[in-house]
Amino acid sequence: MPSVCPSLILFAARLSGLAVALLVLFWALAFKSTFLPSSLSQQDFIYAVLHPLLMVIGFILLSGEAILVHRWLPGSMGLKKSVHLVLQGVALASGIFGIWTKFQVEDGIVAKFYSLHSWMGLICISIFGTQWLLGFLNFWHRREARMARIKILPWHVFLGLYTYALAVATAETGLLEKLTFIQTKRNNVSNHSAESMVVNSLGLVLAMLSGFVILAAVSPRYGYHTLQSRILYSDTRCLSS
Repeated sequence: MPSVCPSLILFAARLSGLAVALLVLFWALAFKSTFLPSSLSQQDFIYAVLHPLLMVIGFILLSGEAILVHRWLPGSMGLKKSVHLVLQGVALASGIFGIWTKFQVEDGIVAKFYSLHSWMGLICISIFGTQWLLGFLNFWHRREARMARIKILPWHVFLGLYTYALAVATAETGLLEKLTFIQTKRNNVSNHSAESMVVNSLGLVLAMLSGFVILAAVSPRYGYHTLQSRILYSDTRCLSS
């Protein structure tokens, strides 16, 4: 893989993340009728708005930032791993709470699990939670053998990137599902309406963001091979001291 300027990748990822956050906030606040049909109460509106905010800003953006921790955070390897773990933990909590908000509407729980979006969401949060727990046990248990940790590392990286990509794909299906619903149920929303453009732009920028984050993760300078050597060196130094 050709060398890419690390600062440029980080800037592009941060800029895309900011655009995603602004777009989802603008969508939720400027088009309230999308999240508050006449049949829903004000409390239901809060739950409906919280779902995209928590899943996009809380889950996707924070988990992406956790992936980038080893690139931008100065300090020891232990500090970077601590921040990575905390950010992923907050992202996991946001994802769980975001799914929980869908259970609070009057239709009930079963009625919300009819779509590809809902199935992918459950699979994604399940893998993410398992990944976080295994990462905690394998990388933070002081008695874990160093060679076992190194063998697990490629799988940890693969599952992390796979889950992140799956989260973005799940968000894309959710945007498509929501946009299709409002265009078919509301006659005043056309394919070229302002809301349609906002939702389509959000989906496009999300795809760009995932590309920059994954590029940073697999870049030779910041890939898991560098992380693997640092873990080995750190453990060897601890054993020799």
